Amino acid sequence: MTIHMHDFDGEHSLTLDAGGLAVDAAVVAAGREPNGYFWEGLVQFAWPDLAECLDFDSESGMFCAVGSPSDLARLKTAFESVITSPEAVRDIITRAETSGFEFDD
Repeated sequence: MTIHMHDFDGEHSLTLDAGGLAVDAAVVAAGREPNGYFWEGLVQFAWPDLAECLDFDSESGMFCAVGSPSDLARLKTAFESVITSPEAVRDIITRAETSGFEFDD
């Protein structure tokens, strides 16, 4: 699995290895770059209430969110339903672009 939960001295984070995902082709076909910054934007658009509870430290090759274990568990569940579904990713990208949301990928 490309999603990892971490606990470093009481600081909890979730990371997602960017690239090599089942949805990468759908992300590229939509004109986006499937990097850590794209996934950060997707979280901010798709789950804004959850994103408000998190801090982000993404890089081009990795998405990273820092937060409470419960918020990160909610994020993990949400991610699992999206990173394996090209249709779900396309839907989120389309809704984001229609609303004027700007991905920082």
